Amino acid sequence: MKEPPTMIDAPRVGDRIRLIHMPEDPDPVPSGSLGTVCAIHPHDGWTQVEVDWDNGRRLMLTLPDDCIEILSSDVT
Repeated sequence: MKEPPTMIDAPRVGDRIRLIHMPEDPDPVPSGSLGTVCAIHPHDGWTQVEVDWDNGRRLMLTLPDDCIEILSSDVT
């Protein structure tokens, strides 16, 4: 079982992120897509992250399964 993200590496509401890969979704957001975190839903051992993707998608992330890069707030 993968470890859940720590507070240090977990995204926060308002963070800009880049998707590295979304391996478990049958219709994933494309790798490299950018978006803004709009809500966080922690669960026991995993976290659901709502993202407003720049391409218009509204698909949630599941951490730690999905892999993202947290960008600085000035990156667009």
